[in-house]
Amino acid sequence: MTQPDLPIFDFADHPDIADFVAASGTRRQDLTGFDPEYADIVDYIVRCTHRIWEEGAVGLIYSHYAHNVTMHSTLGLTYGVEAVVRDTLRRQAAFTDYRSYADDVIWTGNAAEGFYTSHRIMTVGVNSGHTEYGPATGGRIGRWVVADCRVKDNRIFEEWIVSDKSAELRQLGYDPLVLARSSAPLPLAASTESGHQLGQSAPDVLPLSGAQHAEAFVPALLHNLWNARMVNLVREHYAPSLLAWVPGGRRLSGPEAYRNFVFSLMAQFSDLHLNVDHVCALGDERRGQRVATRWTLRGTHDGVGAYGAPTGRPIFLLGITHHFIQGGRIQREWTVFDEFALLRQLYAPPA
Repeated sequence: MTQPDLPIFDFADHPDIADFVAASGTRRQDLTGFDPEYADIVDYIVRCTHRIWEEGAVGLIYSHYAHNVTMHSTLGLTYGVEAVVRDTLRRQAAFTDYRSYADDVIWTGNAAEGFYTSHRIMTVGVNSGHTEYGPATGGRIGRWVVADCRVKDNRIFEEWIVSDKSAELRQLGYDPLVLARSSAPLPLAASTESGHQLGQSAPDVLPLSGAQHAEAFVPALLHNLWNARMVNLVREHYAPSLLAWVPGGRRLSGPEAYRNFVFSLMAQFSDLHLNVDHVCALGDERRGQRVATRWTLRGTHDGVGAYGAPTGRPIFLLGITHHFIQGGRIQREWTVFDEFALLRQLYAPPA
């Protein structure tokens, strides 16, 4: 039975894993169709992740994922629960002292129609076993992962997952560029128009609602910033004390560092175009608003920069960004995409 006097877990309150464990069996939200031990959708996401990854209950995947689950990544699709089990076992074998620290769960939906969740995690561990790149290095890793899931009746039936793979590889002692050049052949991304090739037309500049309307504000801001190239908006809408985490394990401080990040990507992919595929938000003006945005990006590697000399190859990226907005400005940002998958698209032998 749901107890309406108990609030749904919210990471604005900084809950501890012990709080989730203590809530087992007490409903805080209608979860018809879910296992009785889960209090609400946030508890479901946090504790099933904890049980599988930290307690080692890998078999729970069979009761928490649909048999025909679809898994999305930058490099393509994976189908079926057995693929999820296989990949989990391989990662468990490669790392000890593995921890998946839940940093936020931003969600929308309900039990009747299904939930959509965006789970930001810091994963840490020690490489004590073989990975696909070689024997154990003893390296200690710490990387951001974001998993967006569609969930109904206790089962995840579709998931989009992104991780800071390039940061992890460097922590293990590898050079991601060297690995990308020697990796298995890879089909080139489809060389379709990126969406920015508009002939003589200028890209649209969308009206920006106030930041208090976060679900409308963030997609419009991302469009204007990345597609209309209105990089001046960073100084206007990002706080002077901004902290932003971006791929490669980098933490950017302040709007100027963030502007440089934007310019560096645009310089290397001058036709890049970002498409917002999903957005959801939690919070209010007083406590701040947390926004999860899933996006895809296309472009052509035609400029110099950190990714090397131009290859002319097309690229496709799946990315997820979390924003924390307060006082009318973006205070924190976490942008995660697989930079190693990007390098492979640029340098792996074509299949």
